[in-house]
Amino acid sequence: MKLFPKTITGPLHLQNKSACDWGWQGVLAYGCQNLVTVVDPKSVQIIQVLDKHKGVVTQVKWAHENYHHDLNSPYSLRLASADSAGVIVVWDVAQGTSRSEFSDGNKPVQALEWLRNQDASRDLLLALHPPYSLILWNADTGTKLWKKSYTETLLSFTFDPFNGKNLAFLGQDCIIFVNDFIITKTPSSNGKKYYISNPSTQGMSRSSSSGSLDRKGSASKNLAKRMSRILVGESKPSKPNGAEEESVTLNECLQLSFHHSCRHHILLLYAREILILDLQINQTVGIIAMDRTSSPFTEVFSCWQRDVLMCLHENGSMSVRVRRKTNTISTPAPEGHGAFDDTPPNISQDVAYDLRCQSDPLRVTRHNRVYGASLFPVSENNVALIMSDSRVIFWELQAGEVHAQHTHSITSPLYPPEPLNTEGLSEDSLNTITFPVISDVPKPSLGLSDMLASSVGDSLGRMGLGVHLKFLMTGLLNGISSHITVVRMCPPLTNKNWDVYEPVLALGTYSGSVQLANVASGQIEKEYSLHSSTVRGIEWASLKHFVSYAFPSPGPSGLVRNELLHVDTVSGRQTPIRSNKDEESPIEQLQVSYLKQYFVIAFKDKPLELWDLRSHTLIRELPRSFPRPTAVCWSPSHSLKSLKKKLLDSNADEKTTAQKLSGEGDTPSFNSTTADPSAGKEKKAQDKVSVREHFVMTDKDCTVFHFIVEGSAISDVTKIPPESGLTRVTSLAWKGDFLVFGDAEGIQCLWDLKAKISRTTPTNRGWIKKIRFAPGRENLKFFTLHNDGVLIWDIGADGKSEILHSVKSPKEMAKVVDVEWAGSDRPALVTSHSCLHIMNLDMRHATSPIENWQLAETVQCPYLLGSKAAVLVKCLLQHQPWLEGFTFSVDGFREEDKELQKAVNAHLALLNSSMQTYLPKSQFGTAERCLTVARLFGDESEIHFWTVALHYLRTNKARPSWKEAASGSLTPMSEGSGGGGGDRFIPHTPSFQESTDLVVLDQSEEEQQKQRIRLLFQDQPLERCYDILCNNNSYKKYQLDRVALHDSKRATYEHTQKCAENYILLGQTDRAVQLLLETEAENDTYYIDSLRACLVASVRSSGASQSTMKLVATNLIASGRLSEGVQLLCLIDKGLDACRYLQTYGAWDQAVWLAKSTLEFGECSEVMKRWADHQCTAQVNQKSKALLVLLSLGHFHKVVEMLYSMRCFDRAACFIEACLEFEALEKTEETDPLFEAVFLEYARFLINLGHGKAASHYCSLAGDKGAQLYKEVCILFNYN
Repeated sequence: MKLFPKTITGPLHLQNKSACDWGWQGVLAYGCQNLVTVVDPKSVQIIQVLDKHKGVVTQVKWAHENYHHDLNSPYSLRLASADSAGVIVVWDVAQGTSRSEFSDGNKPVQALEWLRNQDASRDLLLALHPPYSLILWNADTGTKLWKKSYTETLLSFTFDPFNGKNLAFLGQDCIIFVNDFIITKTPSSNGKKYYISNPSTQGMSRSSSSGSLDRKGSASKNLAKRMSRILVGESKPSKPNGAEEESVTLNECLQLSFHHSCRHHILLLYAREILILDLQINQTVGIIAMDRTSSPFTEVFSCWQRDVLMCLHENGSMSVRVRRKTNTISTPAPEGHGAFDDTPPNISQDVAYDLRCQSDPLRVTRHNRVYGASLFPVSENNVALIMSDSRVIFWELQAGEVHAQHTHSITSPLYPPEPLNTEGLSEDSLNTITFPVISDVPKPSLGLSDMLASSVGDSLGRMGLGVHLKFLMTGLLNGISSHITVVRMCPPLTNKNWDVYEPVLALGTYSGSVQLANVASGQIEKEYSLHSSTVRGIEWASLKHFVSYAFPSPGPSGLVRNELLHVDTVSGRQTPIRSNKDEESPIEQLQVSYLKQYFVIAFKDKPLELWDLRSHTLIRELPRSFPRPTAVCWSPSHSLKSLKKKLLDSNADEKTTAQKLSGEGDTPSFNSTTADPSAGKEKKAQDKVSVREHFVMTDKDCTVFHFIVEGSAISDVTKIPPESGLTRVTSLAWKGDFLVFGDAEGIQCLWDLKAKISRTTPTNRGWIKKIRFAPGRENLKFFTLHNDGVLIWDIGADGKSEILHSVKSPKEMAKVVDVEWAGSDRPALVTSHSCLHIMNLDMRHATSPIENWQLAETVQCPYLLGSKAAVLVKCLLQHQPWLEGFTFSVDGFREEDKELQKAVNAHLALLNSSMQTYLPKSQFGTAERCLTVARLFGDESEIHFWTVALHYLRTNKARPSWKEAASGSLTPMSEGSGGGGGDRFIPHTPSFQESTDLVVLDQSEEEQQKQRIRLLFQDQPLERCYDILCNNNSYKKYQLDRVALHDSKRATYEHTQKCAENYILLGQTDRAVQLLLETEAENDTYYIDSLRACLVASVRSSGASQSTMKLVATNLIASGRLSEGVQLLCLIDKGLDACRYLQTYGAWDQAVWLAKSTLEFGECSEVMKRWADHQCTAQVNQKSKALLVLLSLGHFHKVVEMLYSMRCFDRAACFIEACLEFEALEKTEETDPLFEAVFLEYARFLINLGHGKAASHYCSLAGDKGAQLYKEVCILFNYN
């Protein structure tokens, strides 16, 4: 068994707080002291510990996977970490090596973030260096691309997930917003500075419940003014005058982050509340207030799959808050609500979140707190908590079905995603349907989106079934306990114990517990709470038994109560030894003989005791007049021949009893108890055999005493005078013909017993605390432990000792508390940080590749496979059209690729049974299978692509006229008609049964059957995080809600004008007129606003007025009044022209917003198509975003062309197959050239992966060029 260098970590440092991250790769990393610990959450195992930092790790970030993966861009575990010395290290986690290392200054890095919203490079890392410097690094080369210094001290930053140009900084007393962030040059501006003025929580609660703002009500008006001062710009807020208000500064703000589900929203976390700010109006639109009896917030996670907030509390509990669905505006103002109608409009309520579940609190103490939490971004229902005492706790959010009417909560029920709508279809009809695949196989739940229905639209639930959420603890991982006092390795590996050997190292702690660490796997396997005081020593009695002793710190009398226990590690049985002793002198040493027959106990001020290890009986206590021992050591080389002779002379039937050998070479180990059925016979044989053993001890005068022990007899054979030059001997070690002494002055003395020569060597390192020979026959290496480090020596052929390697602590590493040999060339060092380092012989490296960690459970992570194997596994799970069935193994690879085939098959076998059952019967074929595989891989780019693609493929199939329907106005009919065009995806009345008041539309049975089948493809709306990719109706409804919310928050004239403009743009002219007429007579713009109100109220779409207004609008735009010109164009229904002008003048986001909110689908599609082209330009370079836009427009052919141009051949081939399954594309003369080109390149891609069968299949689909390539495949793979 070969042991490799590794580290097992212990408690965290205070600066490690929040230094944790759970990446898309499915792996958790967190900072522990100056190390980075990497954990596999599935198997709950530590799989890597990274060691290169000198300072304490303060930041940890996994690289994003938002790019297309292939052989040139393989799946890899890349991690960035930063420390308190300002050094940033980028790691290759699989190999345990650093890719690059760079720094700017020597202060702790405040924040790290990998750039993800761009396609230019995936190596860009943004770092915040104290006090106010933002630096963009090339993480691959360590090159500084640019550095921007701001004027305020900055604490953290957060990116807008919807717009990569937007960035927000949290300062000491302000927030800074930057909207010009680009990777090619340093941001030019210093950003916009805002200060927070926060009313009391009580006042905020009242404001949240206020229904509408009455213009005549002074109380509401004052309240609105107070609300407007939530976010004030450029100058610090003045001290409040009102008695109710209290100023809450940003010094109390714990976290600043953009909302991942709602655009333009930002979250401010305080200990007792969470503020939700809308950046378009700079006001609070929602508050989550903490109950007085609840534990304070410490961190909040915003989910993207659903509008859900997960909050971490000070007591270690996690709470889930789900966005409340409110009665919001969904239709334009009804008739009768004119310009002079004082009836208040429908006002949407504030953003509110309901508490849905909370995990159990943890036992948090002053010495044990939650130091970090991380949410798994792929599933968003898995959370990891990192405790300060090294424990890692994994929680999983689970959903159980309940009857919605039986819930006793005051909140509205939650609903699961809707299943296939088989309404109106008989069982015979279902059996004849081949697509979608209808089966009884349940769909595996892979995340939050599989648990809860979409936040958009109305979910009516499945037969009244709701969802009840709960947290379940799925894993607990322990590290090394704090304050390790002693460490002892189990007996070494021999030929006799090869089949049962486990390299286990015992660690004693200050608290009295003993931990067993497996140095091959790097895991803490067991922990025993044994003693009531500090563990002072551990000695192994066999491979499965150890003896430990403990005592508290002596008082003035110098006497203590010694605790001595014999522990069976298999059963956990604890046997006390010397339990009848009162207070006495503390134990100095306990040494077990090499044959595991005896052990001696040396006391500080009491005669030495000799004990029988098997019977736990005292053999002899030396006379009181005998000198007190300072060091004791058993001989490893005596009595082996006599042992064998005695075993042969004993009963012939018992001489073959299984005796575990754990000593040096062939030295056997006697177990006091065994788990073997032959334990009784073995014990009898042991009782009959008593072998002579030797030990030596030294006294304070350095005199050496040599004893012989046999049975119950002990004799003092030799008394050797002290060695000249030695002071008090503190440690002894004996191996072969060599006996090594170490004294309190750092003198090392080597006795060559065979040559009868002694050699004295000064170490110049002070007190030698411990000496230990390395295991292994003829291996004469040994170490000496000093206060300031460790020396490793070797005894040469000439009998002289020389220093091979040394390490100084705490100069080169943390202070070494104890050291042991984990293997013949593996020193194991325990530091004051309670970290165990299994090191190379030179004591310079304690890391090795993950493949060398001998883990108990195989890690299912495709990122640990080779580049070919990972991509091949993905391809096999996505589709297998070259086979008749779906299989989870591959064969037929070339001889040079047999290792690849073996690795792929081994990984496929790790898939759980539910996934292996579901993938062949995936409901929506290739598209859904690709989405499932993307989530298994944590492939961010693929997840977003296939989520949007599957939605619009289903929409296209469910409602072939969805493009026309999406362009209609928001009416109850279009809302409830189902499919992707509407917001309610389960219709009240199926479309094939709809009727009018006058005529019943009779349809043929065949036509009704087709419409029933179409209902199978209905999908819930896209989640709000996809923003402009949602269908137009959903998008417009949400924008109307937002404008109504802004309307309810009006407090200033500028805010009112902004609301009026938005109402005009959205066609809500009646409410716009009301707002324009609110302008006070004293205002300078009173006359202009009055005229604007008249214009908006009286505008008609007559030819003459249209031409005049269009001319005026054009002139306004040309003169720089873009907003006013666009409003005029919208008044005369020239929204497309307005969007074109906005795009021409660079207002792309505004143009898209206006098109999605107001235009017919055809016109909107033109605007969106132009925007997609803009995303593909070299200046923007976001082709991946353009792809999603084209998908949302239903331009599937264009998507294939674009994927081909981007060389995403595997994704293009799968997308073509998905489109053919959904009948979204057909093979025609126009499409054949593109399809053949894609399949040809995909065949070449598969050839590079070594999969000849799959390549042959796609060659057959690639026309004439494919036939030529097939000939090459036959030659390459030896096909006949």
